[in-house]
Amino acid sequence: MTENVFINVKNRSHTVTADVLVPDKGVEGVILAQAGRFGGWSLYVKDGKPAYTYNCLDQKRTSIASVEKLVPGKATIVSDFAYEGGPTPGKGGVGSISVNGKKVGEGRIAATNCWMSSLDEGTDVGRDDGTPVTEEYKVPFAFTGAIQKVEVKLR
Repeated sequence: MTENVFINVKNRSHTVTADVLVPDKGVEGVILAQAGRFGGWSLYVKDGKPAYTYNCLDQKRTSIASVEKLVPGKATIVSDFAYEGGPTPGKGGVGSISVNGKKVGEGRIAATNCWMSSLDEGTDVGRDDGTPVTEEYKVPFAFTGAIQKVEVKLR
């Protein structure tokens, strides 16, 4: 889906909740990614640890990663972004990652894309098909577990 038809998370607090199944051999890959190298965000698992990277117009990438690896079985991964800009576009906020209700990572995102992240890249579930949002992985970085559900909520 292109950016203009997907849920607009810009200048808003929002939460991404993913219910996944982690295989015994471990898991990695993109859960949900929007846009790419020149701006966007990605929720993914790298080396067994959930992570969220925000790419502000290819000027600054901020990554928030879990300090703990996922264990085999069902997991609910939540990426939360608390926007601090009020009505002012492009401000920052605090991002966090929780697994099964336990906060496992948190960090400050200094600035966000206020109007657009990409003209030609979309939103992908289970992989990142365009250019990568982050250099932490190489596309398509397909998810090696099972994604049961992904939900984006605006606040």
